[in-house]
Amino acid sequence: MAEKEILVAYGVDVDAVAGWLGSYSGEDSPDDISRGLFAGEVGSQRMLDLFDRYGIKTSWFIPGHSIETFPGEMAEVVRRGHEVGVHGYSHENPIAMTEKQEENVLLRSIELITDLRGDRPTGYVAPWWEFSNITNELLLRNGIKYDHSLMHNDFSPYYVRVGDSWTKIDYSKPAAKWMEPLVRGEETELIEIPANWYLDDLPPMMFIKGNPNSHGFVNPKDIEDLWREQFDWVYRELDYAVFTMTVHPDVSGRPQNLLMHERLIEHINSHDGVRWCTFDEIADDYASRNPHPDGKG
Repeated sequence: MAEKEILVAYGVDVDAVAGWLGSYSGEDSPDDISRGLFAGEVGSQRMLDLFDRYGIKTSWFIPGHSIETFPGEMAEVVRRGHEVGVHGYSHENPIAMTEKQEENVLLRSIELITDLRGDRPTGYVAPWWEFSNITNELLLRNGIKYDHSLMHNDFSPYYVRVGDSWTKIDYSKPAAKWMEPLVRGEETELIEIPANWYLDDLPPMMFIKGNPNSHGFVNPKDIEDLWREQFDWVYRELDYAVFTMTVHPDVSGRPQNLLMHERLIEHINSHDGVRWCTFDEIADDYASRNPHPDGKG
């Protein structure tokens, strides 16, 4: 049996008030905004204590709005040794913005994170995991090394390709007009650490009044089973893999979910060959195993 190398990581998205402004349709609700305040002031500190208990360093993707609204709490993230990456300013949807708006949001976010951590961020997570036609170019132009938003694979990193094109169906035209395969674009140096909706705490465990797809009342033990079985399959079938979980202080800062994470961490730690990493460490590991053809990866 080959030696296992399973790189495990938590990505912590501090959506907080920004999430309600940019994505959750709560911008006019003082009560929803107060839920965002819970995430920044209470949930984030509980999660820091959880990671301290197990000696895990993680990657926090913090909107600029959260950095400026919770300066003390977000400084504590850096003080305890965690990575900080980009996650928009007000959790804006990249495909809803103009090119200029998306660039301005990215530049302001990088500026705020550079001030917070003392050096430039290397990672990016797109709000709502939406990638515009220019996101890749903007990230590379501004020194971002990796992204965590796309889903071409699930447990194996890869280099991001841009320029894929596909034909939408137009029923007003003959069928021959839309029966065309997807055309693949060009590979770039941006490293993708795959995102995965099935390893995200928010869709099943956060109630959002304006979103018919939200739940919020799913038993965390059911989510724990879903995540643990994915890990067990990865560990059985793959010798090298990345297993990344996306969590939010809005959700995982609640007691029932903190207990779920304690059980899950202890299960993962019972396996040989597991290494907890930040996303930046995963990107460097992938680049060393798979140098980019341009020699810069």
